[in-house]
Amino acid sequence: MPEQQNIEYKSSWHDDYLKWICGFANAQGGRIYIGKNDVGAVVGVEDSKRLMDEIPNKIKNNMGITAEVNLLQEDDKHFIEIIVQPYSVPISLRGRYYYRSGSVKQELTGVALSEFLLKKAGQTWDNMIEEDATFDDIDEATIKKYLRKAEEAGRLPDIDELTTPELLDKLRLTKKRQTQTCRNRFVRQRPRKVLS
Repeated sequence: MPEQQNIEYKSSWHDDYLKWICGFANAQGGRIYIGKNDVGAVVGVEDSKRLMDEIPNKIKNNMGITAEVNLLQEDDKHFIEIIVQPYSVPISLRGRYYYRSGSVKQELTGVALSEFLLKKAGQTWDNMIEEDATFDDIDEATIKKYLRKAEEAGRLPDIDELTTPELLDKLRLTKKRQTQTCRNRFVRQRPRKVLS
């Protein structure tokens, strides 16, 4: 069986493979076989007893998770199977986050990392609360333009004589009278403060 989304073969163990374990934990889970070549043929692993002690401890000590580590044998050659379950919370290795996509391990950075962390927290960028934003940051002209376009499209709720905070509440762009990130499209003043 060739390598794929949830299966990785390594001929020997290197601590760098903790990144693959982290990637599986952050994605759909998977299995790493130590002592198999790239096509899945058993080549054997040296010092399997030591690795059976070290690998589970390295996983736990570096990522705070557990994985099933099994010693298997085929044609008088030992190999190790590491079964990694998917985790519902983000898992990091030394402060870095990895993800298994296709048959490759990727380090998550920038926007990809932000999106990943939000997703694991059950959030999206547009429903995050902007703690330091106020209704004074809202541009009334932009609100009016938005309302005009919504009315032209026939998608305007009953909003006669609502204040801006009441309107944003009705449109579900606030939570407990605090504005959400998606309302930034109405921002006029201090955009750096809102976007940082």
